[in-house]
Amino acid sequence: MPRQTKPLTALEVKRLTQRGLYAAGEVPGLYLQVAKTGTRSWVLRYATGETRLAASGKAFKVRRDMGLGSYPGVTLAQARDKARAVREKLDAGIDPVTERKAAGQSRRAAELALITFTDAAAAVIKIKQAESRNSKHGKQWQATLETYAFPILGKMAVSDIELVHIKQVLQPIWETKTETATRVRQRIEAVLSWATVNGHRSGDNPARWKGNLDTILPSPSKVAKVEHHRAMPIDSMPTFWQSLELRTGDAAKCLAFTILTGCRSGETRGARWDEIDLANATWTIPASRMKAGKEHRVPLSAPALALLKEQSQAREYVFLSPQGKLLSDAAMTALLRRMKEDHRATVHGFRSTFRDWMAERTGTPHEVAEAALAHSIRNGTEAAYRRSDLYAKRARVMDQWAVFITKPAPAGAGNVAPIRGEVATDG
Repeated sequence: MPRQTKPLTALEVKRLTQRGLYAAGEVPGLYLQVAKTGTRSWVLRYATGETRLAASGKAFKVRRDMGLGSYPGVTLAQARDKARAVREKLDAGIDPVTERKAAGQSRRAAELALITFTDAAAAVIKIKQAESRNSKHGKQWQATLETYAFPILGKMAVSDIELVHIKQVLQPIWETKTETATRVRQRIEAVLSWATVNGHRSGDNPARWKGNLDTILPSPSKVAKVEHHRAMPIDSMPTFWQSLELRTGDAAKCLAFTILTGCRSGETRGARWDEIDLANATWTIPASRMKAGKEHRVPLSAPALALLKEQSQAREYVFLSPQGKLLSDAAMTALLRRMKEDHRATVHGFRSTFRDWMAERTGTPHEVAEAALAHSIRNGTEAAYRRSDLYAKRARVMDQWAVFITKPAPAGAGNVAPIRGEVATDG
């Protein structure tokens, strides 16, 4: 317990201007602290319950200084009242500094918890856009959350969202729009995970599937109707090609190029002239535009080269809309609709037709077929040992695919094109 001293008077406090620490008296440990600059403030010094060892090995009680305000804003009488209140807490075993810190932390936690689901989602979408090479990814997140999640969760503080709210979002669409509902659930889970990591909420994630929603919602695989991309039947390709060749415009040319190369529509719609080497019949798609994030060399067949040479090279992109902009992802779909072929084919479905043709009508090895479609190698060991992109073998396949489409064999002729034994090996 600090020693009692002769109490200071209000006049004495007013006159104290020399740097130092002056005991105020009446309340143990209360001091007037005069700084070098002449500013004065009240300090209560007290011993905490913490014990430490000095360098000599002797134990001592840790002291703490607690500020009670500046003079003259806080008068001598007010400082003594504050000090007495603190002493009462100390006698009750409450450290006021620790209490103040805890209150500050609780206040900050409460402020963090006030962030709404909409605000948290915006932060996550920004991260997803930075991670993705495709701007559409972030827009899809925004669209699905705005449509299904925001009406219920949008204005709620993330700290208040519970399982019952997640059920309100998902149950109306779980069995009728299962694939969409699954994406919505995953995106809500990601937003709430971000909120937890950043201190905006605590506890379990109510949008978690395993051991949580899987106990109250049916498995997506049990209720979802799997809808594959409609693919043109193999034997219908030559006839379809003849109809396609009658069409003019870049949408038709781009669709033809997509079919001939077996590429994804986004890759062909974004094809630039600086990616194409007409002399060596090669189209090199940079990694930034590939789904797998890896550069892809596409061998160009004679029909593909002929098609390219018909396009204007005085522009950056090979295919453009009538307005001079990049073709939209709906341009080729609209073309199929005008051709009255949309009931049996989609743009992406032509990749399936190409894959089926390789499997059913040729002896193309699996690894060559997968490389032709630029599929990622899921087997880690196989991926580690495969050094070649099998370009020469893929070139032979592309040539035969082009022949099959553009020059249908006479009636009764065999339609099996041997690949395995005749394809040149890569050096």
